[in-house]
Amino acid sequence: MDETEFWELIDTTRAAAEGDPEEQADVLVDRLLQMDPELVLDFARHFEARYNRAYRWDLWGAAWVLLDGCSDDAFDFFRCWLIGQGREVFEGAVHEPDSLAELLDDFDDEIDGDGEELGYAADEAYEQLTGTVAPDLGIAPAPAEPEGTPVAFEDEGALAQRYPRLWERFRE
Repeated sequence: MDETEFWELIDTTRAAAEGDPEEQADVLVDRLLQMDPELVLDFARHFEARYNRAYRWDLWGAAWVLLDGCSDDAFDFFRCWLIGQGREVFEGAVHEPDSLAELLDDFDDEIDGDGEELGYAADEAYEQLTGTVAPDLGIAPAPAEPEGTPVAFEDEGALAQRYPRLWERFRE
């Protein structure tokens, strides 16, 4: 599976689920179950590489503004959700986190921002296909700390200044 195929699978499952991240995870597992186990591992590698790439302080700050707070676990689930939004939103957010204000058409704080189940989809499919736990993916683990400069999450003035578009759209 190449990068284009990875993103096509993300896009088609999001569309089939009408944007609901939990439903998207279910659809994704169903689609992965139709593949060879090695392709499922390829998908997992693509997912994990992007998940690790999004482990950035500036993106965590954007998630904090968007979600009105964001714990360690919530940021893990946010990164899964962000991948589930597709290539344009993911790449735009990683490049410029404040651009999420324009990249997200709709945002329902009841369901959006948490893609925990998406993070488990490949493992679940692999286990169903093979009866075994997925092997090590052979990619570098995420760094111990997020990349970049830490963000003062509790300083609303600093957040408003650093993420003006997100702040205006989601906090004011």
